[in-house]
Amino acid sequence: MMRISLDLAETFAAIIDEGTLDAAARRLHLTPSAVSQRLKTLERQVGRVLLVRSKPARATEAGRAVVRLARQLALLEHDALVELGDAEAGRVSVPLAVNADSLGTWFLAPLARLSARRPVVFDLHRDDQDFTAGLLESGTVMAAVTSRAEPVAGCRVLPLGVMRYRAVATPAFVAEWLSDGATPESLARAPVVDFDRRDDLQTGWLTGRGADAFAPPRHYVPASNDYARAVTAGLGWGLLPGFQSARQLEDGELVALGGRPMDVALYWQQWNLRSPLLDEVAEEIVTEARRVLDRVDG
Repeated sequence: MMRISLDLAETFAAIIDEGTLDAAARRLHLTPSAVSQRLKTLERQVGRVLLVRSKPARATEAGRAVVRLARQLALLEHDALVELGDAEAGRVSVPLAVNADSLGTWFLAPLARLSARRPVVFDLHRDDQDFTAGLLESGTVMAAVTSRAEPVAGCRVLPLGVMRYRAVATPAFVAEWLSDGATPESLARAPVVDFDRRDDLQTGWLTGRGADAFAPPRHYVPASNDYARAVTAGLGWGLLPGFQSARQLEDGELVALGGRPMDVALYWQQWNLRSPLLDEVAEEIVTEARRVLDRVDG
């Protein structure tokens, strides 16, 4: 039966995390030649090529399975040491994936509460909620905020709630570009702010209003808080969640453009491991999300 050494798996995970063998060697306090030899030994043991020698280095499909194993073993070892009362159990790194708007609004508070009472550090990967599940599949992260309701293989799913986005703009922007209302004709000319080129929220809202979704000039602002600032500065109109627009709407700094809100249902997916630490992370995240988000229907 094939066996995978924990030391070799941890070394391989360090290569993927750091991007090069030299950087992994510095992290592990080894020489680059020792790291290279460990990689060769591991690839010989499993009989597969595990590393794509690019910049940064990437795991092959077989390599992703080894990375996932290394992270799971490190987590379970930490849980066991804590349960055994090891006062010197080191801090364990928990990689998580999260969408930008959650990261910019509600996601950090529960992590701060947990890190205040647990020896843990978080390695956050920001991506669109439609793509974070892929980071789970690759073994890059242990858990993710995602729009995917179907469980990734080897994971379990918990509903978090809905992020409800409404189209808003400044009064000055409306007066200049939408003085006759948010009609299909005016929306085709009015500048819009997108998060990035994968952001389809504004496109979906425009389509729902009967406008040509590809006609307006577009600004791209790929950071959640900066995106909200761009809209409130009058750069263009955009869809904002209540966290980032409720006060401004109440104060008259922003006005709603009407139309149906765009709802994004969010879910928490995590490895299906018996891990007290990972379960504690989930409890904090789910509790906070259900406090601040709208309910997931169905």
